[in-house]
Amino acid sequence: QLQLVESGGGLVQPGGSLRLSCAASGFTFDYYTIGWFRQAPGKEREGVSCISSSGGSTNYADSVKGRFTISRDNAKNMVYLQMNSLKPEDTAVYYCAADYVYYSGNYYCPRSQDPYDYWGQGTQVTVSS
Repeated sequence: QLQLVESGGGLVQPGGSLRLSCAASGFTFDYYTIGWFRQAPGKEREGVSCISSSGGSTNYADSVKGRFTISRDNAKNMVYLQMNSLKPEDTAVYYCAADYVYYSGNYYCPRSQDPYDYWGQGTQVTVSS
């Protein structure tokens, strides 16, 4: 059974950092693009970042470029989102999601929700003083 479990959320002051983790199980992790999405209260879910199946290509939303870094460890079936210089507008529930791409490689990964078939339950990030 394919499962994605996010962790690492919490309350942090503006300017602070958090590292989110996404633990995957039940599938051939190396053949999946992984994306991070977020949804703030009253707003639509948006794509934050994604990483290709072998980890060599990444894609970031303009709002987080230069502050967030996505990475993956295929040996551990883990994806991480390092978030620095956090702002109140980063407050949201953060989700990781998986999209089957049939091979391990590098390519431009999508930040739109449509290709992603599997989703975690989300972890809350609150940036507030």
